[in-house]
Amino acid sequence: MASPLPTGKKSVNLAGTAPRVSRIRRDPPPKVKEVPVRDLEEHDRRNAVIGVVTFALALFVILVGFSSVSGCSLDQYELRLDSKDL
Repeated sequence: MASPLPTGKKSVNLAGTAPRVSRIRRDPPPKVKEVPVRDLEEHDRRNAVIGVVTFALALFVILVGFSSVSGCSLDQYELRLDSKDL
């Protein structure tokens, strides 16, 4: 049999003790988005305003509903202005 041809490369020691580092270039990890800190007092104020407006709207709807059931409407009233009133 013939002997293998000599090559100019050195053999690689695969039983090394140090961990091998990958030489593949990768994109850097994405930056972590910063979450803005919300002001709790402002949040509470906004919720209070929304609650008051919602409650007032609900009362208005109930009032309109009762007035339509009872048969009361603005068509029953007549508004007269005299020149003496001014």
